[in-house]
Amino acid sequence: MQEINKEYQPLIVAFCCNWCSYAGADLAGSSRLSYPANVKIIRVPCSCRVNPMFILKAFQRGADGVIMCGCHPGDCHYTTGNYYARRRMTLLFDMLDYLGIEKERTRVEWVSAAEGVKFSNVMNEFAAKICELGENKRLEDLRCKE
Repeated sequence: MQEINKEYQPLIVAFCCNWCSYAGADLAGSSRLSYPANVKIIRVPCSCRVNPMFILKAFQRGADGVIMCGCHPGDCHYTTGNYYARRRMTLLFDMLDYLGIEKERTRVEWVSAAEGVKFSNVMNEFAAKICELGENKRLEDLRCKE
């Protein structure tokens, strides 16, 4: 089994839709549920607005893991936005596999506004998985490092 570095804190970028997942993160915070402080949330109007290039750029800028959270299928504020996001992410997973980036570094979750506990659990699980994988060096742009 691989030894886990306790000092290593991965950078995780979370793209959260405004109507459900971001509200779920807010509920987790107001309910005093913990999730790692190194999860950086980017609020987007809808999960379909997350261009796969945003995820590749996050990896290039030093992210060790990227998660996209949206409304449950069928509950999207914009009717079909999360269906488009799901299709795009499926194609992105194939591209990441081609680039040699572990599939476990990217995740899609559907979290509603009432699921603060689920949001906290998902972020804790994802952060633990990224800690196991270690630092992402595949798409790293050395100019972005300090």
